[in-house]
Amino acid sequence: MTVAVETGVWQLDAAASTVALRHKTMWGLVTVKGTFTAVGGHGEVSADGSATGTITLDAGTLDTKNKKRDEHLRSADFFDVENHPEITFAVRSAKAGAGDSVEVSGQLTVRGISRPQSLTARLVGADADALTLDAEFTVDRSEFGLGWNQMGMIRGLTTVAATLRFVRTAA
Repeated sequence: MTVAVETGVWQLDAAASTVALRHKTMWGLVTVKGTFTAVGGHGEVSADGSATGTITLDAGTLDTKNKKRDEHLRSADFFDVENHPEITFAVRSAKAGAGDSVEVSGQLTVRGISRPQSLTARLVGADADALTLDAEFTVDRSEFGLGWNQMGMIRGLTTVAATLRFVRTAA
């Protein structure tokens, strides 16, 4: 089943959207989970059904339910929010794939470092006024200058999981 998405401009509904991360630490024994509490974005669907847009995360709003860890994640060891307050994903292309899949490619920017990122999202709901996408992908944090790793405790890739709801804006 392929769902046609209405052309036009779409705004991210921040209250109905979540972006979270998971990363194994303590030599793979503990999974740290966190959620960005401030997320924004917009997109535009063209007549051919393809889409472009931007998702922006306030890096200083990552909440792992541990104040000391959150402060460390905001420091220059990790996100360096004083110098790089936003994490952005600039969607260069999003096109419907098989079934409910959406093939997305763009540029992920963390700490001022941009890298290409491709992923497959799922269109989990769409009508004339709103659409919701679910996506999960992995990021190698070392590619973005997030190399802090005391005693080798942090290994592997960080998993990013997002549920993004967009609402159609008035023309």
